[in-house]
Parts: sequence; C-alpha cells; structure tokens
Amino acid sequence: MRKASLLLLVGAALLTSCVIPPPVGRPGVQPSGANPTSVPPRVFIESALPKSVSDRAGWVNDIADAFSQLKIEPTREHICAVIAVTEQESSFRVDPVIPHLGVIAWREIDSRAEHAHIPKVVVHQVLQINSSTGKSYAERIENARTEKELSDIFEDFTGSVPLGRSLFASWNPIRTRGPMQVNVAFADKFAETRPYPYPVKISVEDEIFTRRGSLYFGIAHLLAYSAPYDRYLYRFADYNAGQYSSRNAAFQDAVNTASKAQLVTDGALLPHGDGADSPGDTELALRALSDRLDLSDAAIHSALEEARTDKFEGSTLYKRVFALAERTSGHRPPPAIVPSIRLQGPKIERKLTTDWYAHRVDDRFQRCLNQQPP
Repeated sequence: MRKASLLLLVGAALLTSCVIPPPVGRPGVQPSGANPTSVPPRVFIESALPKSVSDRAGWVNDIADAFSQLKIEPTREHICAVIAVTEQESSFRVDPVIPHLGVIAWREIDSRAEHAHIPKVVVHQVLQINSSTGKSYAERIENARTEKELSDIFEDFTGSVPLGRSLFASWNPIRTRGPMQVNVAFADKFAETRPYPYPVKISVEDEIFTRRGSLYFGIAHLLAYSAPYDRYLYRFADYNAGQYSSRNAAFQDAVNTASKAQLVTDGALLPHGDGADSPGDTELALRALSDRLDLSDAAIHSALEEARTDKFEGSTLYKRVFALAERTSGHRPPPAIVPSIRLQGPKIERKLTTDWYAHRVDDRFQRCLNQQPP
C-alpha cells in the first residue's frame, strides 16, 4: 500500500506540473541551390564517411534510402551536411557507451522531481520497486551504460505501474536519440504529418534509436523544410535549436533595431512551459511598436503563432518589422543569424552554445565539401 500511495503522489504532482515541450517546425520544401554530385550519390556517401566507420555499406544504404523516402535530392551539399551532423553528434556510433550515465540520469531525475515539487526521497523510494528483471529500477539506472539501456528502463517502469504511460512518460531523460541525436518531440510531430515509411517494432520513439530511424528523422529535421538561408551554417544552428530558429533570431534582431529593445536573440518568439500563458519579451516589444507597425495586439500574436512554420515569412508582421528596421538603420537586416543560446541538458557538462555547435558542424561540412571526389 505504501508503494501505491507513493506512485499516486508522484503521479498527481506530474499531472499538475509536467512541462509541455516547445513546438517543432512542420516539414517544408527541400532546400534549393545545391549542386549534384559528380559521381553517383552512393559512391559519394561512401567516400564522405570517416575512415573509421564500420559497416559502411549499411550506412550508405540507410542514408541514401532516407533521402529517397523524404524526396530530398542527394546533392553533394546535402550529403556533406548529414555526414557533418552525424559525426558531430555521435561519431557514427549507433548506441555508444556514455561514461557516468547513471549519475547523469539521477541528476536529471532529481531535477524533474524538484520542478514537480516532489521530494527526491519519494521518487528514489518509488524507483526501489523491483523491475521485470528482478533488479530494482534504481539499480538498473545506476548500472545503465547506453542511452538505449536507460530508455528501456524507463519504458519498463512506465509500462509496469498503474497509469504509468500517462503519468511518467515525460520522466524519461533520453529525449534525443540515435546517431543523429534526433529529438523525440520532433520525430513524433513529423510522423503525424508524414507516416514513417519503415516497419515499427515497438514505437516511433524506439525507432529513433536505430540507425535507419535516426537518419530518416535526422535528415528530415536538417533538410525537409524551406528557410531563407544562404549558408548551411544556419541549418546546423536550427538542428540544435529547432527549425527556423536562425530566421526567428534574425527577426528578434530586427525588432531590436526598430525599437531599441534588448531582446535575447534566441529564436523563441513565444514562451513555452510555465510562461506560455503570458506574453513573452518578443511579443511585448512588438506591442510597443504596434502603432508604427499598424497592427493590433491580436494580429501580432496570431503572426507569432506561425513562428515555427514557413508561413511566418509571408506575414504582415514579419514584413513590416524588417521594413521598419531597414528605415531605422539605413540597411537591410540579415534574414538569418545564429541564435544566442547556452546549451543545457543532462548530457552537457561544459559551457557550450548553439554558436559553438553550428560552427563546429560547419567546419566538418566544409572539410567534406573540399575533399577530392572519388
């Protein structure tokens, strides 16, 4: 009875405090302006893979098939972009061993408990329940070595306790998965608009742990949307921060120019999570400009709701902000800048930023482009 009471206590708190993930971009049109390879795409993919990669034929097949399924042309630039992101994210390891993963997991569990206003001792006691293997969930968490192992523990837990999938699903700390480290929320959203083309053994979320699934959704996140970018650098930043983040950061920069505001150019035009019900800093700055923009507060908010789609660029708000910024400064503001974001997450130990990530991937991208074709 005591364990059941603890589960109900944790579950009730979760229902009132779970954080809704930020919206993700919907799939758009493939990027244009890329040049075809001078050799067959599969030959170029194989030559672009790092020399240390094993099962090269498997990687080539899965990358090429993802391009085909997504109807994205496998140009030299597109292939190099995928190679660069995958190398940065995982060094082409499908499920690598992560040092101190148990410690990282407990830190994230404790953080979520604190956010949900649940005493850590309660959560730790709940996880002392014996799992399907005979070992407690706590013991299995402490001994987990890979992301897949840790995620499986949480799936086992949520499937075993009453209402577990409703109450505890958001507690799985592994939210990015597989060799391209695809965000689970993005994959779920993308699969709603375009059915996953491969057989699903357990779930779409579990498919992301596979090489094929991670490459499919990772390439979709990186390339399957249209954006006003003249450099792949901004796609790499978006891969880290969310689709259209570089465009939206440039929009915030234009708002700063037009209004002398001091918005953080993080690409998040509407708040999410705990502050989602109130106007954020970007919306408040735009409301202060409403007379000069000749737009109502309702029209401003309606346009901002399209901030994670390609429709935002066609909005009256977007056009008038950039026109006002150009009149104010005397020059056209850039359509994209790398968002100013400090990276946070259970697996991040150093002080890193989206700018660092985007340029790191771009360096790999340029090396891939500059290599001699086979």
